[in-house]
Amino acid sequence: MKRFLPWIIGAVVIFVIYSWVKGINNTAVTLNQSVEQSWGDVQTAYQRRNDLIGNLVNTVKGAADFEKSTLTAVIEARAKATSVTVDPSNITPEQLAEFNKAQSGVSSSLSRLLVSVEQYPTLKANENFLKLQDELASTENQILTARTRFNEAVAPYNNHIKTFPNSLFAGMFGFKEKAYFNAVEGADKPVEVKF
Repeated sequence: MKRFLPWIIGAVVIFVIYSWVKGINNTAVTLNQSVEQSWGDVQTAYQRRNDLIGNLVNTVKGAADFEKSTLTAVIEARAKATSVTVDPSNITPEQLAEFNKAQSGVSSSLSRLLVSVEQYPTLKANENFLKLQDELASTENQILTARTRFNEAVAPYNNHIKTFPNSLFAGMFGFKEKAYFNAVEGADKPVEVKF
């Protein structure tokens, strides 16, 4: 029995180390999946807004002899926003900044569209337009919620892979720090509204 004792102790130590490293990896995988799901929710909210913008533009076109430059700006911003893609498994600050910039272009052109609508009383009274306007407001709230939840999912993942000793193994398993969703540059300044 004494002869096998070192082998038994060695096997137990190896099993404990294996279980510990496996736990680090599996927790990182689970947290990473949570981040990717949250990012999918963000993209879904933005897609909903892009879908509504198409309906809004068509409603405005049909209901008024509208400023073509404003409508063109909204359509172009929407196209640009849908062309920017982010890889959820490797979200970098640069990718998020580009995505954020494209989405802020949509918000800006949409704001101009909604301000311009004030000049058209028949459009403001159009039931379809009012419904779409309410849907857009609701969607903006969903986008805010999705971005907040994304950041809430990123925090535990980053904490897990950056704390010692997890950081030793996270890099070996290919886990990298994820970027947070930040506000676009200038978002801290008040918005100027002109009529």
